[in-house]
Amino acid sequence: MRKSKIAAPAQISILTVDDDPIITSTIKDYFERSGYDVDIENDPVNAIERVRTGNYDIMLLDFLMNPICGDQVVEEIRKFNKDLFIVLLTGHKSMAPPVKTIRLLDIQGYYEKDDRFDQLELLVESCVKSIKQLRTIREYQNDMSRAYMQTIETLRYIVETRDSETRGHSERVSQLSEGIAREMNLPAETVELIRVAGLFHDIGKIGVPDAILLKNGPLTNEEFNEIKKHPLEGENILKSYTPFQNLLSIVRSHHERISGKGYPDGLAGNDIPLGARVIAVADSFDAMVSNRTYRRGLGFDTAVGELIKGKGEQFDEMVVDSFMRLVEKLGREEFIKTYCSHTSEIGET
Repeated sequence: MRKSKIAAPAQISILTVDDDPIITSTIKDYFERSGYDVDIENDPVNAIERVRTGNYDIMLLDFLMNPICGDQVVEEIRKFNKDLFIVLLTGHKSMAPPVKTIRLLDIQGYYEKDDRFDQLELLVESCVKSIKQLRTIREYQNDMSRAYMQTIETLRYIVETRDSETRGHSERVSQLSEGIAREMNLPAETVELIRVAGLFHDIGKIGVPDAILLKNGPLTNEEFNEIKKHPLEGENILKSYTPFQNLLSIVRSHHERISGKGYPDGLAGNDIPLGARVIAVADSFDAMVSNRTYRRGLGFDTAVGELIKGKGEQFDEMVVDSFMRLVEKLGREEFIKTYCSHTSEIGET
């Protein structure tokens, strides 16, 4: 018997599948002596569910089985798991599926059964090397992702701490956007996307000079044009991080208007991403009720009136209506407590 040359294959789990219990038991005994963690399954249909619910690295899979063959098992598994390394076991090489099928199903190799498992162990060792390399790469990517997220969070923090009056704005917009999205009965993944986009919708303001961002008074046309660049800057900051790709169009478009008179692209109606239309309402409401150095925040009724007035021109009617249902559902005082507690005068009209 050949001794494994892969030292301590810790955390490598194998599922061996064959409708012959003797074969699976023999394979299990062999690879467990080499230090692997091995489970067995004699029903190919059950094997699919075990992969779905379990955590396996390698599958050693017989080709000819009942009620379904190995290639059918792989076809089903590949619908939900692209990472599992699969070695197909065949009684005779002539009975193996064609090379085209093996490539199409991303099968790592096949092994012609015999009394010795040397060649099979070589295939497994090759899989182990690839698995360890992939783990190293993914850990590096995760480290880079964590570092990038920390950088993004820092930038967002800097944006809000530059101006004490807008501190907490993004969190409030995120929270209110989430509430509106839930009231619209949007899918959970869409609600989460909108919530996260709300957190980062203004991150592009990191590039706006203090003289403009903190100006105590109306902006000139030239200054406003600088402010209008922040959706594009936000998109540029976020686009390097793969998990943020679905946020980009929302961040870019949160200042578009239903009428087509917004910026940066002049999108109109349903051409504006739904998430951006939701955030536009939450963003505007929070801005209206919050104090600024050049004006006091509007009262609750006045701000709500502005949203209603802007339906169909600045804001999506469906989103504003959902906002109003949220107010009605919570009640005025609870809504203010939940979404507007940063200002003590919100209750005034």
